[in-house]
Amino acid sequence: MIGIVGGVGPYAGLDLLRKVFDNTLSVKDQEHVDALLLSMPSSILDRTEYLIGKVKVNPGLAIAEVLKRLDQAGVSIAGIPCNTAHADKIFQVILDELHSAGYRIRVLHMIRETVSFIGVSFPEIKRIGVLSTTGTYQNNIYKEALESENYEVLRPSPHMQETLIHPSIYHSEYGIKSVSNPVQSRAKENLMEGFRTLKEQGAEAVILGCTEIPIAFPESTIEGMVTIDPTMVLARALIRNDTPHKLKPIET
Repeated sequence: MIGIVGGVGPYAGLDLLRKVFDNTLSVKDQEHVDALLLSMPSSILDRTEYLIGKVKVNPGLAIAEVLKRLDQAGVSIAGIPCNTAHADKIFQVILDELHSAGYRIRVLHMIRETVSFIGVSFPEIKRIGVLSTTGTYQNNIYKEALESENYEVLRPSPHMQETLIHPSIYHSEYGIKSVSNPVQSRAKENLMEGFRTLKEQGAEAVILGCTEIPIAFPESTIEGMVTIDPTMVLARALIRNDTPHKLKPIET
């Protein structure tokens, strides 16, 4: 059974589960994969706020508790639909907590899966832009993973990150975390400025490096650049590792 850690973005868990269903080969209810989404947002502190020092308790501790409950319910493999949660100082705590308590649930790493997906699916692409939360931005989560595979990484300036990109996700009035359905026009406009900037820098593809961004931009290309949706990548990886014969081929 596939497990999904909810509560790390108002619609992120639902979006991941939907994409698991969308990528499963089935013609009737019974042929879909077994899956369990457990959403406990009240217990999981904000990942970016932890990484930039605004909160002291590592949110990896609460995420690990959710994963333990998933394990107890029969889940064998799980995903966390939050890019920022994969920062080493959070993700390693999750793994350590599970290991020390004797849990055997396997947790896929969204960032590594995404970088691997790009290499397999778009081998010709070498210049990759990234839009993300400030936590992912400042901790170089995608930058380091991509550069280790010899990609050129392009990102907004620190000023644009703080005044446009991060607020499009976190602003209390128009950010996607505050208003997810429908996404507000100002959030989309802010992010479009980011896309255009990355295009001007020469990006061939853009990673939608926060699980809120694909909710606003489901398109496969923007400004002529390929969009890489880590939530979709994670959904496909979960199926491939759980029941590979049920994974739909990628449409070309």
